[in-house]
Amino acid sequence: MSDRRPHSCPTRTRREFIQDAFCGFGSIALASMLHQQQLRADDGVINPLTAKPSHFSPKAKSVIFLFMSGGPSHLETFDPKPLLNRLHGQSRPKEFGEAKYQFISPTAKLFGTKRTFRKYGESGIEVSDLFPHLAQCVDDMAILRSCHGDMVVHSAAQYELFTGRIIPGFPSMGSWATYGLGSESESMPAYVVMPDPHGAQEAGQPLYSNGFLPAIYQPTLFRAGKRPVLNLDLPPGVRMDERRSTVDLIRDLNRANLEAGDTEFSARISAYDLAFKMQTEAPEVFDLSKESKETLDLYGVGNAVTDDYGRRCLLARRLVEKGTRFVCVVSG
Repeated sequence: MSDRRPHSCPTRTRREFIQDAFCGFGSIALASMLHQQQLRADDGVINPLTAKPSHFSPKAKSVIFLFMSGGPSHLETFDPKPLLNRLHGQSRPKEFGEAKYQFISPTAKLFGTKRTFRKYGESGIEVSDLFPHLAQCVDDMAILRSCHGDMVVHSAAQYELFTGRIIPGFPSMGSWATYGLGSESESMPAYVVMPDPHGAQEAGQPLYSNGFLPAIYQPTLFRAGKRPVLNLDLPPGVRMDERRSTVDLIRDLNRANLEAGDTEFSARISAYDLAFKMQTEAPEVFDLSKESKETLDLYGVGNAVTDDYGRRCLLARRLVEKGTRFVCVVSG
């Protein structure tokens, strides 16, 4: 047999190959360990809500999502449809393709908008006469006209808006935001939802849920009124240091019984710690009396029609100023 050895590649022993491979894996492991160390809280426990760097350098650090169910149509606000107005009173043309109907006869006539549109600002974006004041700020806005949905059922359409899917069980925008970026504050919730006390969404609370993400990324629901979160005040005769000792004891007992992979239990432990921290900062955030009269008037506080939603919008602003990552304010 001829002793033929290839000479196109440098000769490497198995030991050298394994050594190089393990060095590569070691670098990956070290990077992961350093990342986990950055996520650790003061007590050494990994905090998944610690602020994380983004892939890009964004200008925005937080989101206030105003979800106004039952509000004016896009056809009457920011999305003019001249063709619809030209076809007003006519049957839907067959060349438009198939359509889905709910509670509407397929033979119904098309109905154009009664609003008038004009261009505003340097951008020349068209806004209807419904928003004469908002139109003055159009150059500071990004208006998306490319989004669309195929669902005529309200609940499925709401799921699609919040999660990108038409069925429940998937994470909402707020959960994804906190999962990817964490929170800028350790004493306020990362993700807050303020439901309408007089409304009811067809999709229900799963609309805002963490879906298949760990429970730590589920939202904190705020009530309407001057006390969005109950039981933040210390009980009579209880000092803050005594409450701290109680919370520490509960946390230690819970962790002693925590099973690996139990995200619900882990989230409850974090909720106890967050509730204690909120006792010091939340009352100041919830107190709108420090806002000027001009600011309260801008938000409609004191007006019987706009007071409730105005207060919640103002609270949303104060929350993001304290580091909350995502706030959803619901109307309807």
